[in-house]
Amino acid sequence: MNAIEVEHLTKFYGPARGVEDISFNVKAGEIMGFLGPNGSGKTTTMRILTCFFPPTSGTARICGHNILTDSLAVRQKTGYLPESVPLYLDMPVFSYLRFFAEVKGITTKSRKGKVDEVIGACGLDSVAHRLIGKLSKGYRQRVGIAQSLLNDPEVLILDEPTIGLDPKQIIEIRNLIRGLGSKRTVILSTHILPEVSMTCDRVIIIHKGRLVAVDTPANLIKRLQQTPRIIVKAGGPSEKIKDALGSLPGVVAVTQKQSGSQGLHSFQVETQEGVHLINSIARTIDNHNWTLQEVRPVDMTLEDIFIHLVTEEEGADTT
Repeated sequence: MNAIEVEHLTKFYGPARGVEDISFNVKAGEIMGFLGPNGSGKTTTMRILTCFFPPTSGTARICGHNILTDSLAVRQKTGYLPESVPLYLDMPVFSYLRFFAEVKGITTKSRKGKVDEVIGACGLDSVAHRLIGKLSKGYRQRVGIAQSLLNDPEVLILDEPTIGLDPKQIIEIRNLIRGLGSKRTVILSTHILPEVSMTCDRVIIIHKGRLVAVDTPANLIKRLQQTPRIIVKAGGPSEKIKDALGSLPGVVAVTQKQSGSQGLHSFQVETQEGVHLINSIARTIDNHNWTLQEVRPVDMTLEDIFIHLVTEEEGADTT
C-alpha cells in the first residue's frame, strides 16, 4: 500500500521552474530519502505535499486524500518539519507544544498526555521546562520534530532536519528519525549524502526540478556500476605486479593508485561484469612470492551515483 502517490507534479514560479513532471510513490512505513543539491526542487515538492501552496499542474495523494480537493484531511494525516523551524524562542518547550496541540485541535482532555508522549519520544524530558531560546540547535530540532508529531501523523515530512548540527547531534537526530520510521511513513529531504545511505530505505534523486532516479541505493549501485572494481595492495616490483594482474582473464584494466612505505603498492583492478577474481588475484600474488596486504571489492558510493546521474542529466539538458 502506498502512503504517498505523486503524479506529474509541476510547479513554476513565473518563468522559473520549481519542479517539472515528477511522479513517484512511497510505501506505507517506508523511509524515503529525497536527495538533491540546494535549489533542486526538494522544498518545493514538500510544500506542495503539505498543502502550503498548490502545484501548477499534476497532483498527489497522501493516505488516499487528494492535496487539491481534500487538503484538510491531508494536513490531519501529515506532520511537517520545515527547513527553518518556526519556534517561539521565549516559550518553554512544554508550553510551546501545548499551544500547538491546541492549534491542531487536540482535545483538552488529551492534550497533556499527547505533549508528554512527544516529549518522551523526542528525548526532551530534561529540557521540557526550559526556554526554547536557551536550547542548543540539536534540541531545537527535536522540539520541531515533536511539534510535527502532535497530531500522530501517518506521514512525516522532514526538510533538512540535520542542517547546521554538529556530528554528535546529527547521529542523535538520525537515530530519532529511524525510530520514528518504524511507526509511520517518512520523507527525509537532504543534500548530505551519508544521511540518505544511513537512514533511508529508498532514495529519490532530483536535480534542477526533474526526477533523475527512484530506487534503493543498492539497486542504483547495481544498475550503474557496469565495471566492477577491486582494490589490491601488495608488496613487490610494482610494474611486474601490474602486468601480472592485467594478464588475468576477465581483467579490463589495472591502474596503480599509489606507492606506499616498505615497498607496498596500491592498484585498482577493473573487471568484466559477473567475473569474480579475488581468489585468482590472491593466488597470483602468492605464486610470485609477493606480499599481499589487502584485496577487496570497491562498491560505488551514493556520492558516486549522485555525481554520475546529475552529470548525465546535465548532459541531456545541453543536447
